Amino acid sequence: MRMNKAYLYLTEFFSGMAVMAVELGASRLLAPYFSSSQIVWTIIIGTIMIAMALGNVWGGRAADRNPDPARLFRRILVASLWTAAIPSVGKYVILGVSGLLVLTVDTGFLVLASFLSCMLLFVFPLFLLGTVTPSLVKYTVSDLQDNGRIVGTLGAMNTIGSILGTFLPTFVTIPAVGTAVTFYIFSGILLLLAGIFFIRKRLHSWKLAAAVFLFFLFAISGSRGSFAFWENGLAYEGESVYNYLQVKDTPERTVLSTNVLFGVQSVYMKNEGFTGMYYDYALLAPALASRQKENASLREMLILGMGTGTYAGLCRRLFPEYRITGVEIDPAITALARRYFALPGDIPVVTYDGRAFLQVNRKKYDVIMVDAYQDITIPFQMSSVEFFRMVKEHLTPDGILTVNLNMRSGKSGSINDWLCETIASVFPEVYLADVPGNTNRIVFAGNQMNTDQAGLPEDLYPPLQEFLRTVLSGLVKQEAKDRILTDDKAPVELLGMQVIDELIREELQYYKEIFRKEGFAGLLR
Repeated sequence: MRMNKAYLYLTEFFSGMAVMAVELGASRLLAPYFSSSQIVWTIIIGTIMIAMALGNVWGGRAADRNPDPARLFRRILVASLWTAAIPSVGKYVILGVSGLLVLTVDTGFLVLASFLSCMLLFVFPLFLLGTVTPSLVKYTVSDLQDNGRIVGTLGAMNTIGSILGTFLPTFVTIPAVGTAVTFYIFSGILLLLAGIFFIRKRLHSWKLAAAVFLFFLFAISGSRGSFAFWENGLAYEGESVYNYLQVKDTPERTVLSTNVLFGVQSVYMKNEGFTGMYYDYALLAPALASRQKENASLREMLILGMGTGTYAGLCRRLFPEYRITGVEIDPAITALARRYFALPGDIPVVTYDGRAFLQVNRKKYDVIMVDAYQDITIPFQMSSVEFFRMVKEHLTPDGILTVNLNMRSGKSGSINDWLCETIASVFPEVYLADVPGNTNRIVFAGNQMNTDQAGLPEDLYPPLQEFLRTVLSGLVKQEAKDRILTDDKAPVELLGMQVIDELIREELQYYKEIFRKEGFAGLLR
């Protein structure tokens, strides 16, 4: 093996690639259940780094005790099979961990569930891959005169492999073939590495055959599964560069979810009625802006976070005088909007980040709706005072900003308090409307807002006019205070996680009560 260093360098290259591919695959496997927030990413990276560090230490000592390359390639073979098994068993492990925590914890559910799931699924194979580098150093260094060059080459091969293992899953394999097949591709590479070694050395032929059989067994079983395997009759389930996507279609409505455990992101009502959700409350913004501008032909609306176009469709039907432009970062969601959610073809949707769009656009709007979320958290760059100043620059003098905040909390100092006070530091007038029976809060902001009920446009659809009078009567004025989010300091993940933890804790009480009365059978039912 010392004579054939090229193969060992390739082993270092592909093991580095596999580590990063598994890490990115881990984020996509966990995201539909726990989100892809910075907190979940931190858990994934921290757990994997712990596994790699322990693997480095143990691998170096094992190579010193017994410098037999066959031992390393057996570990690579086991890591390959474990990685191939993840798509098959991972979702059951995640739900098993979640079910156990439902019965045992009161706080920190999301953090604990994602951490334990990550530990059970990814620590062992990445611990084994962590033994690769110190073992290869032992096998390749035969002369202390050139040990620096050899170790440097091994490190470079690992780094280059890691770079490819970062870009390929994100931009090629996950969008093209999905998370499960991505795991199979990179576990297959590890299996091939070990297989070539054992075939050349004529070792463990029956073990290798068994490993190949298991690999294909996992690939067949895992590729048939669904993230939400308990759901029947989904109209669509898939993945994009940005999101897990799930569409449910019923006779009454069509629903988009980007997270199978945390509710609905968009809804389309097929009877063309109101949604019963926050979209209806946000209709106050174009109604207020309409009565402040006489020339109906010049009304413009911008929606940052278009989603499937629920709000755009409502506004098109109820306020036909508005010319609507949407901004949505995920083109896959826009495609679903056209296919399943009846988004009108003449409403343009720009594929862009909302803040980046404002930076390159000089147009002014009568209404700007901000409804941008990354899974269940608000992107920090669209929560800061600098962002809302930018929004204000793109509003007409009488224009109105409306923002959907999806994590209302009764506690002082919540993320919504920070966001509302940040907006109030930019706009002279800010009003809040809480959505009953929901966790959403709608913010209305402008330079001057006439909130007199008698001033609503007379030509409004009568049920809408009656509904908006109710919304107006419940508005609460927000005063500017000292809790301000900035580009430099906007801990939206931590603030949001506190509210999510509170909401989950309330929900868990329901399941704990079922377990107390009916046991596991009740929970399963």
